[in-house]
Amino acid sequence: MNRELKRVSVVMLIMFLGLLGAATVIQVAQADSLASDGRNTRTLYDSFRAQRGPIMAGDTVLAQSIPVDDDFRFLRQYANPLVYAPITGFFTLNQGLSGIESSENSYLTGNNSSQFLEQMNSILTGRPTQGASVNLTIRPDVQQVAWDALGDYQGAVVVTEVGTGKILAMVSKPSFDPNLLAGHNSEAVIDYYDALDNDPSEPLINRPIGALNPPGSTFKLVTAAALLESGRYTPESTVPNLARLLLPGTDVEIRNSDSKTCGPGEQVSLFTAVSLSCNVPLAQFGMALGYKPIVDMAKKFGFNQSFDVPMTTARSYIPQVMDEPQTALASFGQFDVRATPLQVALISAAIANGGIEMYPTLIESITASDLRPISAFTPREYSRPISAETAAQITAMMQSSVSNGAATNASIDNVSVAGKTGTAENGPGEPYTLWFTGFAPTTGEPKYAITVVVENGGGLGTNGYGNLIAAPIARAVLEAVLQK
Repeated sequence: MNRELKRVSVVMLIMFLGLLGAATVIQVAQADSLASDGRNTRTLYDSFRAQRGPIMAGDTVLAQSIPVDDDFRFLRQYANPLVYAPITGFFTLNQGLSGIESSENSYLTGNNSSQFLEQMNSILTGRPTQGASVNLTIRPDVQQVAWDALGDYQGAVVVTEVGTGKILAMVSKPSFDPNLLAGHNSEAVIDYYDALDNDPSEPLINRPIGALNPPGSTFKLVTAAALLESGRYTPESTVPNLARLLLPGTDVEIRNSDSKTCGPGEQVSLFTAVSLSCNVPLAQFGMALGYKPIVDMAKKFGFNQSFDVPMTTARSYIPQVMDEPQTALASFGQFDVRATPLQVALISAAIANGGIEMYPTLIESITASDLRPISAFTPREYSRPISAETAAQITAMMQSSVSNGAATNASIDNVSVAGKTGTAENGPGEPYTLWFTGFAPTTGEPKYAITVVVENGGGLGTNGYGNLIAAPIARAVLEAVLQK
């Protein structure tokens, strides 16, 4: 009998310890993530009855909670909503949260473990905890210029500070009005959300971090980096200068954009091929190098991985294994290669920063309601995909592209601009995706990287191209960011 009692006691003790451990994990280790989870309806309803902290960009209030005379006590309000909606996201009674409202929910509600003193004071005084202020790296002047420059196009603009990783502008179009999702009329909120969700232009997608498009010729920067880092090639390395190329073992023929050779001469250099954005020589270089160095270089820049900015980005993608024709197409950003605008901006930023890629972020600081600093931005390195020498060599190619190559519409008087355009195919008869990526100035500090993507061919179907539409948008934004 004693033996059986001991066994039962041991089992009960194990079960008790397991229950204690699970409760500890839920109440301590997972408390912040559970509180910020948009599916946690109890926390969501409670947060409506508390004064949620503001979302700020410098001195500009982007989102705040104001007192109202109803059961929920506070109403979330958004300033300049269309311009900032993809960043702030929305805070709704029925449809959860998105954007900064979601990722920083525990701070905004005052429920983060770092706000313990405020929580204790709330218990002692009986007053609801006031949420912390989330301060963004966004520069309102640059955000507005980027919004205006993108005009009526469907697409995105991203601007980063290359030496720190700070995101200064992040525009997505089409957008939406989060004020119409923050109301306390459930039926109206649901109707508006359903309309957005069913809109074929997908306004709820945060395009800078969530839209995946073939990067087209902007990916030639990755291929060039892989070639130079291999030690087998220099900017002066050449391949036969062909106007068209039949891919091995296929009936697929690729050509340069104008169906002509890449400049004069029987041979064309890597420098000229990147500067003039020629597909055929990049395909030849790519096949000669092989797929693996290109894939490895793309992954060093961040492909096949996600970033928390703090919203989690879509993973830019490159296949892990490719045959020779697929490698040729991938070498100039086609086949199954896909990228977000932020990922392409990070490539330019790493080149501008001497080969050092900084981790991107939207968070400048978080401040408690009593003005106590909770956290502050610290730049951190993500990777070193290329050497400083390679970065300088690619910078020279990008400068040539803007001064007298395929990206001339991005040039700015008295400013040295480095850039690369892209005109990506999406399938037979489908409108092109138009790109520009680059940075300015090429010398001095600070430097700013920019990526512009225009979807649906900018309304021109297969007649639009990057230098025609995307490059002038980038020029307007860079001029604004450099004025301050």
